[in-house]
Amino acid sequence: MDALLPKHCSSFPIASKHAFKFSSIPRTKALHFPLLFNLEKSRNCSNAVRRNEPTFNEEAYEAERLSLDAAARKLMAESSEKEAQDPEDPKAWKWIIRKRIWDLMEARNIAQFPRPVHNRIPNFVGSHIAAGKLSELEVFKEATCVKVNPDTPQKQVRFLALDGGKKLLTPQPRLRTGFFSILEHSVLSPSTIKEACTSVGVAKYGKPIGLEEKIKVDLIVIGSVAVDPKTGARLGKGEGFAELEYGMLRYMDAIDDSTPVITSLHDEQLVDDIPIDKLLVHDVPVDIICTPSQVIFTNTSIPKPQGIYWDKLSPEKLGQIRILRQLKSKIERESGQKLPCGPSETLPPTARRTS
Repeated sequence: MDALLPKHCSSFPIASKHAFKFSSIPRTKALHFPLLFNLEKSRNCSNAVRRNEPTFNEEAYEAERLSLDAAARKLMAESSEKEAQDPEDPKAWKWIIRKRIWDLMEARNIAQFPRPVHNRIPNFVGSHIAAGKLSELEVFKEATCVKVNPDTPQKQVRFLALDGGKKLLTPQPRLRTGFFSILEHSVLSPSTIKEACTSVGVAKYGKPIGLEEKIKVDLIVIGSVAVDPKTGARLGKGEGFAELEYGMLRYMDAIDDSTPVITSLHDEQLVDDIPIDKLLVHDVPVDIICTPSQVIFTNTSIPKPQGIYWDKLSPEKLGQIRILRQLKSKIERESGQKLPCGPSETLPPTARRTS
């Protein structure tokens, strides 16, 4: 298996980790800093902390999540339409491909709840079958800790990880309530494992962690809108959270270039028109693709991100994600140098915080 997975290892000598330039960064380099510090866990950010308290209101939590997600998709639809129609916009081509796939899935009725699938990681007919093929991979069987995205089409993957006795690492949706939560089979019962695979279940049964947590992630499962099976190039739904999550795991030394990245999606989501030369430095390629009908080893040659690329991160997104603000402030204090910031953007209200 290792022979089939690309390894683009880069060395980051400690002595030079704080020596960097704030100019354009080539794809093979990153503003990578050591985590030689502890970040205080966000007391107000983790719903999981409240799982044993009688005040935890499942209905209210889910209603708020759905409301915020709806607002996010609405604004995403508006901004994507503008960007797709602007030939000078560097992200226009991505939205054109996404819309084509979303439209196709609805037109051919291969989409599943929640619908419409536009501006989502789309759920698809046969997602359980694709998850089953993924669970048969040796890298999955041998994995102790698996990071899986919180989207609906990967729900069965999360279940199979927990049911198989693995640790499940999953992010809070859009990082709005904190960072990651860990769920373990040992603290769940047969009647709660399925619930633990949902957003409410993660809030109830998950243990929140911070960037100081010492963990090793053996495998990453990521959701996709479209993937090129020949190159491993991937498009998500366009918000960039998968890339941020990947970058933060790199900071934690929880993963490296050899950590397999797998996606599950419908065969109709496979494309051949993602231009590698237009991918951004933080775009995460995939090593293995699981569909309802096949397993594809991409042998991707696309370099994996080495951390968080601060010059690509807008001040608006930074201002809405507490853990990123903490990380940036700490790095700047430790290094004595101010990190760069990306261009401004309009963001949905999903990550806004009340504290």
